[in-house]
Amino acid sequence: MQCECELPTSYKNRPIEIYSFVDPLCPECWGLEPVIKKLQIEFGNHIRLRHLMGGTLDYWNSSFQKRKGFSSKEDVAKRWEITANRSGMSCDGDVWYEDPIQTPYIASIAVKAAELQGKSNGVRFLRKLREELFLQKQNITKLDVLIGCADEAGLDVEEFKKDLQSESAVKAFQCDVKTTQEMEVNQLPSLVFFSDTSDEGIKITGMYSYEIYVHILEELLGELPRKCPPPPLEYFLKKYRFVATKEISEVYNLTERDVEKHLKKLVLQQKVERVPVKHGTFWRYNGGADS
Repeated sequence: MQCECELPTSYKNRPIEIYSFVDPLCPECWGLEPVIKKLQIEFGNHIRLRHLMGGTLDYWNSSFQKRKGFSSKEDVAKRWEITANRSGMSCDGDVWYEDPIQTPYIASIAVKAAELQGKSNGVRFLRKLREELFLQKQNITKLDVLIGCADEAGLDVEEFKKDLQSESAVKAFQCDVKTTQEMEVNQLPSLVFFSDTSDEGIKITGMYSYEIYVHILEELLGELPRKCPPPPLEYFLKKYRFVATKEISEVYNLTERDVEKHLKKLVLQQKVERVPVKHGTFWRYNGGADS
């Protein structure tokens, strides 16, 4: 039986396949969200994005304890605050003082359990996990928090609870870890771009400006496809429901001040709620359910 995580052999209708190696607890991965959204909006017809849980024991040890100068929860919390200021995506490091995470791999297994209900459900669940962790300071390795995220993401909660304890979710996570090792991904986030014109992918590690990723697409495709314009702002908010000022400013090429101006009318119409967080602002759409 072929492992689901093996490299694709055909790209007929998807010229660029992007493997996104992330971890729910990685603040830099969270910080890359605005760029990912923009790539999907502008080049959604030319790319296919796949999230792989890239956390390994070596990664967690280096991130939380042993390497890069992080030797305590205080150092991890400081790293989160620095990342928040750099990326524009709020990370509240106080969770490491209030309810420090002891078993980080559980969150990754939970994502794979959610994906058993479909890839789109897995993506929504991953987003909810990140919001709970980075904004609400919730320990996303606790069962009650995971179940709450599953409910908010629209999953079948009873099915999720079964899958969370299943061998299938563990094997799916192990498959992701195997791919991470085979591709020699040792830092998160990492994006690996594959095309049908090359047997080897282009790997880029860390957070970079949007233009860097567009340049890679152009290099792989030979020429840059015509970009799709972003949708009307209210449609964007309706689709994603809860987004950061940074995500809006990235997608629409607006300053943060301009974002505030554009959303003022929707706030007055009570379609959108302004949600201050530790670093910056998020916006919640209340104008009706998405169709």
